[in-house]
Amino acid sequence: METWLTGLTPLSFLERSAAVFPDKTAVVYGRSELTYRELSDAVQQRARALRAAGVRPGDRVAYLMPNIPELLIATFAVPLAGAVLVAVNTRLAPEEVRYICDHSQARVLVADSVLAVALAPIAAHLSTVESIIIAADPEGPPAQGTIPNAVSLSELLAGAAADPAGEEAAPAWAVADEHATISINYTSGTTGRPKGVMYTHRGAYLNALGEVFHSRHDEHSVYLWTLPMFHCNGWCTAWALAAAGGTQVCLREVRGDTIWQLLDRHGVTHLNGAPTVVTAIMNAEQAHPVDRPLLVTTAGAPPSPTMIQQAEQMGLRLVHVYGLTESYGPYSVCQWQESWGAADQETRARLQARQGVGMIQAERLRVVRTNTDTDTGDGELVDVPADGVTMGEIVMRGNNVMKGYFRDEAATAAAFAGGWFHSGDLGVMHPDGYVELRDRAKDVVISGGENISTVEVEQAVVSHPAVLEAAVVGVPDDRWGERPKAFVILRPGHTATEVEILAHVRSRIAHYKAPRDVEFVTALPKTSTGKIRKFELREKEWTGHQRRVQG
Repeated sequence: METWLTGLTPLSFLERSAAVFPDKTAVVYGRSELTYRELSDAVQQRARALRAAGVRPGDRVAYLMPNIPELLIATFAVPLAGAVLVAVNTRLAPEEVRYICDHSQARVLVADSVLAVALAPIAAHLSTVESIIIAADPEGPPAQGTIPNAVSLSELLAGAAADPAGEEAAPAWAVADEHATISINYTSGTTGRPKGVMYTHRGAYLNALGEVFHSRHDEHSVYLWTLPMFHCNGWCTAWALAAAGGTQVCLREVRGDTIWQLLDRHGVTHLNGAPTVVTAIMNAEQAHPVDRPLLVTTAGAPPSPTMIQQAEQMGLRLVHVYGLTESYGPYSVCQWQESWGAADQETRARLQARQGVGMIQAERLRVVRTNTDTDTGDGELVDVPADGVTMGEIVMRGNNVMKGYFRDEAATAAAFAGGWFHSGDLGVMHPDGYVELRDRAKDVVISGGENISTVEVEQAVVSHPAVLEAAVVGVPDDRWGERPKAFVILRPGHTATEVEILAHVRSRIAHYKAPRDVEFVTALPKTSTGKIRKFELREKEWTGHQRRVQG
């Protein structure tokens, strides 16, 4: 039977905006700009070049690049060539990059000329990569060193343009199978080898539209790239801005002074980032109240009520979303309710710090416990009471949940036990239907048999006026098994003693939850997306202990 339906794909967003807004600025980077017509031309040019380099439908193409236009272009060009984009974390060690290239079976690796230097030790040991392509960044620092047998992107583009067959090889914007994989995003791998999370054209399309809806993007949006593009395809934001016809401002390196220059120069209306990134922006030397609507979307850890209050005072609209790599980034949003406006500031901030409800393209969030049948071993997912107290695991499903883990059927089956994706996060369901994250299962501190949420303790610590950032982990305790300990960064120009901070925390939460130790530090270990790497803090504290209590 013939059908007139075509598959959903975010590629159609760029095709439309290039027709509707051909002369509008689509991308800004340093002194250069691209209109939507020029962006579309660049995407098609790269797609032809990849096909000329031997890339065929379904092939994986790895990219190692910071937030520069070339990676933004690749977000469209690689799937336009029929291939699968594998954007690699730029902070990984060479061996970690090698593992991802090998596991994804990438056929081509495209690297920024500066970052390519780190590839030299592994370049000859990549098992599936047939071509390494080096892309120079005209706005970036000069590259040092070379990669043997690598080809420059400019040479590849020139060769493809001169080859008539390359023109014919350029694929159409439409896709036949919307369930085909559009990209593979690798998890952080903090508890083992990273897993390759598969996104589909359909999922990317719907999640991008969810971003447009909840972030209120339109042709007047100016988005600043403080979130890494390699992280969950930048929460599908490159596709979302193309759908809205907005402008994307690229930023090679996230620094507070540079961010504020770009915010003011370009009239930025939107940016995304983890709470630690938002904290750095709000506390930069150049920070000042804004005189226009500026929506800051944060995820990766619950924002403290203190952060929300500070953002409000600066005129920023802070919106909290929640999700994982496996959910294309954000899955839920703390949807504002008009009735909250009548609450006092502290209550309002506490309500806004919750993980909220499923986004418009999502199904719904559930908080469940698993009842296991003793005879069959099968587990039944049972919703916990919506009392804001009973903890369970947060599970989800729908169009904004991954297709599965690449080349790992066992892990995929385990993740979807019972038909829902298991986040590994613990939370509660409030009577109003809003979910609140209490902790990662592995981060909960079990002290004397009591579960202590490190998130709750951290929020109490950060509420002290002298504290800039804090992380809480479980450390050994001879009597209780483990107890919480706080690692604290003080605000510049502020002082506080351990005694003062502990007294402050005990005035806000139960004494058994409060840490007994505070260690003042100048920095906390973080991932490339700004999440605090708590496992590094735990490992240091548990070194030399034979038995470790697991949360």
